[in-house]
Amino acid sequence: MGVVLRTERLVKRFERLTAVEDLDLEVREGEVFGFLGPNGAGKTTTLRLLCALIAPTSGTAEVAGFRLGAQDEQIRASVGILTEQPGLYERQSAEDNLLFFAALFGLSPKVARAQTERYLRLMGLWDRRTEAVATFSRGMKQKMAIARAAIHEPRIIFLDEPTTGLDPDAARTVREFIAQIRGEGRTVFLCTHNLDEADRLCDRIAFFRRSVIRIDTPAHLRAELYGHATEFRILPSPRPEHLVTVQAVDGVTGAQLENGSIVVSSADPFLVNPQVIRALVGAGAEVAYVTERKASLEDVYLRIVEGM
Repeated sequence: MGVVLRTERLVKRFERLTAVEDLDLEVREGEVFGFLGPNGAGKTTTLRLLCALIAPTSGTAEVAGFRLGAQDEQIRASVGILTEQPGLYERQSAEDNLLFFAALFGLSPKVARAQTERYLRLMGLWDRRTEAVATFSRGMKQKMAIARAAIHEPRIIFLDEPTTGLDPDAARTVREFIAQIRGEGRTVFLCTHNLDEADRLCDRIAFFRRSVIRIDTPAHLRAELYGHATEFRILPSPRPEHLVTVQAVDGVTGAQLENGSIVVSSADPFLVNPQVIRALVGAGAEVAYVTERKASLEDVYLRIVEGM
């Protein structure tokens, strides 16, 4: 999997304020890359830099094979961006909006019509294509803006809080769209405060506050910070000797009683859990179910970002 975006010591200052400081980043082709940080961390400024909408103070970047500062027009033609404001022509129909933006990106009339239909269908708006955007709900306008960002099939799509304020159905449509884009081998750069959404969608995540604090997969971050834990539900409830039995199993690094279950920590649950089950059954325990205990991405986020 190749690198589609790379920055080296990228800096953006606004007079006395440093919004982005020494940003080193690599984003791979075909991944959903989460960019997480608190309000005011510089996420939106970073997106504007990477889309060649503002110039860096110093540092270098390569986006979709083009150098920031030297090939800005090519960068803007190779990316799509969803900003905080939809930026649509509200008196025009949904179809006319997308046809107009497709033409701005240089698509032929035939291709523009095909792309417009494709993305209106993906967003569930095809049946409303002739209606003025002014009549649309906030969620529909957001979906229109995402379709506009994708109409020219960019290699990278930058989405800034794409599901903020959306109802569950509209949010699901957006998540399905992101999954489809990834399935086509394109890259999604996702800024979001929705940690559950980032956990479900992102291949890797970066925790950011003016510069990158950590980059890894959600699973690796959990394992590093909290280890692996498994809950063994015992009927009617575990006895003290069951806990002693579990603690004696090779590979168990910790075990405790909790609400009718034994919660077991280990470095390798795939190896250790079958041994725990055999030991419990051998000790006369009735195991009702076994389930993974996972720290939430919120736990990870707070420990890494807020713990600085």
